[in-house]
Amino acid sequence: MAEVMSPILWDRIWALPVSPASVKFLTYLVARSEFGGNLAENQKVMAQEYGKTPQGISALMAPLCELNIVLRPPSEQRDGNSYRLHPLAAKYESHEAMEEAFREALTLIKAGKLPVMRLPSYQIAPPDPAGGRPNLQVAC
Repeated sequence: MAEVMSPILWDRIWALPVSPASVKFLTYLVARSEFGGNLAENQKVMAQEYGKTPQGISALMAPLCELNIVLRPPSEQRDGNSYRLHPLAAKYESHEAMEEAFREALTLIKAGKLPVMRLPSYQIAPPDPAGGRPNLQVAC
């Protein structure tokens, strides 16, 4: 069974108003997340795995949190440094699971129980460089 990535985020990733390093870190978060977006590791473990300090992880995570791509529960609901990907940005085990999660997320957004991701919108298609896809290379 192949995992399914959310087109809502990945169709706009080229235009996120964050640093290339945060975009690269987002790909790490998606890869490390469970289906549905839960991030089991805390910030300290992420720092060890990613080769950064916990402060460096905070700096990479902050703009993703500001855009509501990465969600952190209120302090009274936290279990350590718990983060999760927005359901509309998460990976899923199947198209059916993604569609069900999207329906639930949209219901929660309408009820005011889940924030809206603040993704860039565009009126025209993304740039089409010579290779046919946007250049998404990021610095290490």
